[in-house]
Order: sequence, then structure tokens, then C-alpha cells
Amino acid sequence: MATSTETTPPAKDARGLSGLSESSLEASILRRGLATPQEIEACKAHRVKLAAAASNKDEPARSLLDIMVEARVLTKNQSIRLIKAGGVEGVKALVIPGYQLMSKLGKGSMGIVYKAKQTSVDRIVAVKVLLDALAKNKEFIKRFEREAKIVAKLAHNNIVNAIDAGQVDGHHFFVMEYVEGATIKDELDQNKVFDEKVAIRAILAVAEALKHAHQRGLIHRDIKPENIILCKDGNVKLADLGLARLTADEKWAMAEAGMAIGTPYYISPEQVRGQVDVDIRADIYSLGATLYHMVTGKVPYSGETPSEVMKKHVDKNVILVPPDHINTKLSSGLGMVVETMLAKNRDNRYPTPDDVILDLKCLLQGEAPMIAGQKLDSLASLAEGDAADDQGGTSFAAECEKAEMAAFVNAKNNIIAAIGILLGISVLTNVLLLFVK
Repeated sequence: MATSTETTPPAKDARGLSGLSESSLEASILRRGLATPQEIEACKAHRVKLAAAASNKDEPARSLLDIMVEARVLTKNQSIRLIKAGGVEGVKALVIPGYQLMSKLGKGSMGIVYKAKQTSVDRIVAVKVLLDALAKNKEFIKRFEREAKIVAKLAHNNIVNAIDAGQVDGHHFFVMEYVEGATIKDELDQNKVFDEKVAIRAILAVAEALKHAHQRGLIHRDIKPENIILCKDGNVKLADLGLARLTADEKWAMAEAGMAIGTPYYISPEQVRGQVDVDIRADIYSLGATLYHMVTGKVPYSGETPSEVMKKHVDKNVILVPPDHINTKLSSGLGMVVETMLAKNRDNRYPTPDDVILDLKCLLQGEAPMIAGQKLDSLASLAEGDAADDQGGTSFAAECEKAEMAAFVNAKNNIIAAIGILLGISVLTNVLLLFVK
């Protein structure tokens, strides 16, 4: 939900579309799900280069539609239908009473988010509109409305709060507070590695948001850098509850059984396995993966495919490289906290956001984490116990081997003794026979 502004020049293109109508054309393309914002921006940048090259040849500027068709972002038939619609269908369809849409902020898997003005109170808001392609499916409408209701259950300074929801002319929408700032992903995409204290403060804010959600029986299920906004005023906001779920909703959980719901780089092992009993510890794992990425510049596990990455989250033989081994400037305390958050066995993680908050506050005060240290000690003891058991098993096996050898030797000796006795009896019998004769 980071602020974005589009700077399309007002000059007319070959089809006579002004800058305003071209903006409407882009909105229509996005709303129909025909192209991504990145594809549109790439085509616009290419058009600028072509226009610069053609300026000395007195050639007319090429339309954005032509460029997108040439780049195979759109098909010819799609461009024709857009032209027939006048390039303004998107704006006409998105007239929402009480709100004046201003510009597009971004596009997610389910909808497009617009910057808008709530005219009744003259304030800037963000309006999320369900994609047309999904609005024809009752299941997606249900999911979209469910997201709006879940957001409405939350009211916290570290969560993007809901304002309104509804549908008009078949277009489903809900309104949220508008937040100015960049996401953590935006920063990471610039190859930024966060300072330890800065990262801790940001993650602490999200942990507070998770505590609020947890108290209301909710799990986010998609904690990742892209969903954490670093506000211009210094605050931090958790956004996008599109995958959030009530932990007590067993029907919902069973409907998703076996499905790996989440983002591969940050997903918890139990989500990978599609378990139905996912709880707040899954969010703690994803938050730990986000913190790991922030302070090291690397994701916890990488791979060629999403499937390969997810397998590493689950595989106990794939050992996490401690963050303080990658970034040696980090404190060992932070390393302990991250490793506890990223424990593959959720029983070894922090059980609640409160515990995460406590240890993060310890780190900010320059103290060692209280809970992570205890957990690592208990895990170390358990490992030592396992090792002792292994050693005991080896000793027992050796003793068994010795016992078997001893039994073999004793049996052999008994056989030899028996043969000796028989020979002795045979000799004695022969002697007696000689005397009888």
C-alpha cells in the first residue's frame, strides 16, 4: 500500500487518447487482469525510448496499446475490445458513491487497491476492489467479503484498519485507512540490509499486531516483507489479511486441508504440510523468516523452485544457517531469537506473540533474550540426552555382541567337553572288555 504516482505525459498518442483516458485505459487493463503493473510500466518505458528515437524522423508517437500488443502483453483481440470500450470502462465501472478514486496504488492476487478521497469527511483512504474475473465466482466473492469482515474485527495502531465495505453494480469493495510509506520488500529490493535495532523495532511492532489478532482468535498466515509497511511517520503497519483465518473455524480449516497456503520463502512447515490445526506459531515462524531476511539480506531457505524452497522448510536434515553467521555484526542474542522463531518443530518456537515481544524488548535494552536462551538450553540438553542415548545404544550393542561371542565360545567348549567325556567312556569300556576276556 505504498504511495505511488503515475506520471503519464498528457500528449496524445496515435489513437488520440489523452493522458487522462490513457490512465483510464491502464485502470481497465489492470481491473480485467490482462496485465500486471510491471508489464504496463515496462511498455510505457519502451514507448518513451521509441518516441525519442522517432523524434528526428517526424514520425507519430505509437500508442501504448500497440506497444503492448507488439510485446505480446496483450493480444490483438484484447486491444480491439479495449478500444471499443473507449478505454474508460474501468473508470465508469469503478464509480463508488461517497468515494472519489484518484490513482492506483497496487494490485494483489484478488484485487486492485486505489487511492481515493472519502468525500463525506474529506479524507484520503485506500479502496480495494475485487478483480472482475474473480467477481464472477461466488467462492472468491465469499473470500473477499470474509477478508473485509476479518479486517473489521481488528483495531490496532500497527494494523491497517478497515473503514467501510460494500458492492455497487456488481463490483465488490472495501475501504481501508490510507498509509503512506514503503514496504519492507521495497527496501529489500534495493539490496538494503537493516540495522539490527531498526529491524527489531519493526518486527516488535508486527508482533504487537499479531498479539492483537491472536487475542481475537485470528492468524494472518501470510506474514512477509511485502505486507509490512514502514510508514513515513515512523510507525509500522501490518497489511493484507487476504489469507487470514479464524483458528476456531474448523469447517474452513478442513476445506483447506492439504493445501500449502502462504508464501514459499516465509511459510511455516505446518502450512507446507497443509495441516488443519495451524495456529499463531505459524505467524511467528513467518515473522522470524522476515526478520532473518531483513538483517542478512537473504531468505532462510532458497531454491530453484517454490517446491524446493518449501521442502527445505520441512526437511529436518536441512539446517538453518544462523543469521549472525551470515552477518557477523549481529548480536548472538538476535541469532537465538531468530532461531527460536524459525524452529521447524513448532513446539520449540515461542508459543505466543507475548513471548516474542518480551525477548525483542530485551534485545533493544542490550540484554540477552530471556525465553530464547532457556529454549536453546533445553534443546541442547535434549540433544545431549539423545547423544547419551546413542552412546548407550552403542555400548549396549557392544555388550550384546560380547555376550553373543561368549555364548558361542561356551557352547563350543561344552561340545568339546562332551566329546572328551564320550572318548573317556569309550576308552574305559574297552579296558573293561579286555579284563573280562
